[in-house]
Amino acid sequence: MKNHNYNNILIFIVILIFLSACTIAPKGVEPISGFELDRYLGKWYEIARLDHSFERGLSRVTAEYSLRDDGGVKVINRGYNPDKNEWKEAVGKAYFVEEPYIGQLKVSFFGPFYGGYNILALDKASYQYALVAGPNRSYLWILARLPNLDTFLVEQLVKKAQQMRFPVDDLIYVSHD
Repeated sequence: MKNHNYNNILIFIVILIFLSACTIAPKGVEPISGFELDRYLGKWYEIARLDHSFERGLSRVTAEYSLRDDGGVKVINRGYNPDKNEWKEAVGKAYFVEEPYIGQLKVSFFGPFYGGYNILALDKASYQYALVAGPNRSYLWILARLPNLDTFLVEQLVKKAQQMRFPVDDLIYVSHD
């Protein structure tokens, strides 16, 4: 019986380690410091992303961030599926992983399971664009406050992501028409 309990505890610890690993930044990449949440809140338009199942085929994708009563961040991701002629929406919650001045949060759309939300680049002067990654190099987004971002700025963010070894040739540029 003791051996069975030990195995259950060991499995539980391994699961916790795995789940916490999903909230970190990709290896060799650092989230920004000097982050100010109140300036980041509001609506962002997805300019480009790496493909993944929960946004596949969507256009006009936005993310809206607002404060929660518990001190966290309410996240509403929304996109349009032109094949089905319908909007898709997901509501989640996010919390800082470390200090609130570090652009690293953990976000959940599915119960107790969290993924990393790492701000790798940000227009600190006016919070008009951001480069965001998930817990590994399979997740990357370029976000902006307006549906279109200056081509030069997009190129600079893509170059920065490429220097961080993200597969930028696979980026999908999102239509907001």
